[in-house]
Amino acid sequence: MQQKFSNILQLLILFYSLTATAAFAQDKNFHIYLCFGQSNMEGHGQFEPQDTITNSRFHVLAAVDCPELGRQYGKWSPARAPLTRCHTGLTPADYFGRMLAENLSQNIEIGVINVSVGGCHIQLFDQDSTASYVSKAPEWMKSMLAAYDNNPYQRLVALAKIAQQKGVIKGILLHQGESNTGDRQWPNKVKKVYGNLLRDLHLKADEVPLLAGELLSAEAGGKCASMNSIIQTLPATVPTAHIVSSADCAGIGDGLHFSPAGYRQLGKNYATSMLKILKKTQQ
Repeated sequence: MQQKFSNILQLLILFYSLTATAAFAQDKNFHIYLCFGQSNMEGHGQFEPQDTITNSRFHVLAAVDCPELGRQYGKWSPARAPLTRCHTGLTPADYFGRMLAENLSQNIEIGVINVSVGGCHIQLFDQDSTASYVSKAPEWMKSMLAAYDNNPYQRLVALAKIAQQKGVIKGILLHQGESNTGDRQWPNKVKKVYGNLLRDLHLKADEVPLLAGELLSAEAGGKCASMNSIIQTLPATVPTAHIVSSADCAGIGDGLHFSPAGYRQLGKNYATSMLKILKKTQQ
């Protein structure tokens, strides 16, 4: 009996040692941001040569294998467009990460993870409805879903857990709503997904804010601009949510997507919001 107790004690000591070592290995100066949503977060804009020049302190954790880009699933690479999948476009995450790297201390590294699906409703990221959503998905969406093994939420969580071995998750970026335009339950649906992420990744809401971007504005010809009034109510449902303005973000002719210049500005708007949050937490 005494020998059995001794063995158990040794195992507990070993477990504590390994856990402590893993926690110590986390670099508090490596700031990680999770990004998800539909096509505007996925990256619809055609990127240009300037968008492929990266900051050495800005990294992306590949969500899929992209041999032609020299990227491997679950491995860090220099962050340059396209960030989401092998053939996607410019996303707000591009200039969000760049601006953070340019405005934070030189000892801070920035990492992003982007798991997004063009045209999806927020329900795709709700584990209670993912399977039924995928089963009814239109043909044009199926290849995007398949890239994430038909479960984008689980792909995001799996990558986040890999990222947590190296750094600290500091925020979650959402750009979604076109497919939920007019849905007054959208804030509650977002709250559920955000809450699940916090739970599954052992995060605290007051340490990991949610940044939700407005859709293309009416002034820029946005066809879904009416959804912005619903998006703006999110902080009433999620107190740690912050709304990112799409003002001055140019769009393209379809009335749904931002132009390359619009994506750059929107990314900077996300970064401005996050920099204000970081400044407050340091006071």
